[in-house]
Amino acid sequence: MTQTPAPEDTAPPAPTADGLRGSDLVDWDFAAAAASRLVPPGPRTVRGEVEELVAELRQAAGTAVEPVASTARMSTPPGTPAALVVDRAGWIRANAVSMGAMLGPVLDEVVGRKRAADEARARSRGKEAAQVGPTAQRVGSTITGTEVAGLLSWMSTKVLGQYDLAPQGTPRLMFVAPNILTAERELDVVPRDFRLWVAMHEETHRVQFTAVPWLRDHLIARARAVGTEVMPEPDQMQQRLKEIVTQLPGVLRGDTDITQVLATPEQREHLAEITAVMSLLEGHADVVMDEVGPRVIPTVKEIRARFTERRKGAGNVDKILRRLLGMEAKMRQYRDGAVFVRAVTDQVGVDGFNQVWTSPETLPRPAEIADPQAWVARVHG
Repeated sequence: MTQTPAPEDTAPPAPTADGLRGSDLVDWDFAAAAASRLVPPGPRTVRGEVEELVAELRQAAGTAVEPVASTARMSTPPGTPAALVVDRAGWIRANAVSMGAMLGPVLDEVVGRKRAADEARARSRGKEAAQVGPTAQRVGSTITGTEVAGLLSWMSTKVLGQYDLAPQGTPRLMFVAPNILTAERELDVVPRDFRLWVAMHEETHRVQFTAVPWLRDHLIARARAVGTEVMPEPDQMQQRLKEIVTQLPGVLRGDTDITQVLATPEQREHLAEITAVMSLLEGHADVVMDEVGPRVIPTVKEIRARFTERRKGAGNVDKILRRLLGMEAKMRQYRDGAVFVRAVTDQVGVDGFNQVWTSPETLPRPAEIADPQAWVARVHG
């Protein structure tokens, strides 16, 4: 099965006065290697089945380009890298690099805050701030890397496809072959149709980020800014941990969202802005993949019905993990975003809807996802 290429090199984050970098808080290489060892390889296959699957996914990626472009009335520019077909370990490696690049500036801020707080406290006592030794750095980053490995391992069994924003380099569209094979077997759907259906969704994401040049940088910058905001000040860490522990049962029951536990009211507003954009992106991709319709995918209605039921039917352990990781909220993004896209399109057509991609100011606000008419009134007058 095809693997991802080596990521592009980028300059590491700037170190603090004692040489500690934000990236030092997590050993991403260790996390990727450990997760790759932990994750099961995927479903059993017969000779030639994997090669056929990879070839058909590559073909589906190419086939999806024209129907998505004509349905969305947006086109991927020439020269955009071709889709990759990866196994679970390939997905893990790519996402460990991307997560490290995305979180690097956020972790730099955490390290900087901690260092500043330690220095201020030391000065008040007439002492020098304690330095973090290389051994302690290495042990700490390995422990954190182990925790990240567990997360990456679990997620790598769930993702069918992804447009990797790759803050460190070149974005790429990926399909996780063993997960697609598992899903189509569980759903008992026509493999060719299902593979093309998944390709339609992921190609729509590629169109969104390549036809709208500012969108990728905007989303990365907003996500980093909110991530930095959500990180508590060092002297608030103990209190925040107590709050999280207190509210965790509600998260596990599904009474509240993990972001409601981690953020202050002001931070929740900023998180809601990102959630609104993610709802738009996921809902738009769901609408396009379904609107392509029977002319390209004969069993599209059957696939959608069975896939929707599959989203509801996760086991208890799976549901708990989804809630802890905020993935239940992601499921709502598909539904709420699709309702928004369809409602706006019904009122102003596809070209009118596509005004959403004009600038950050025309993206839907949190309240507008649930009230599409408000967006139409604001943008179209």
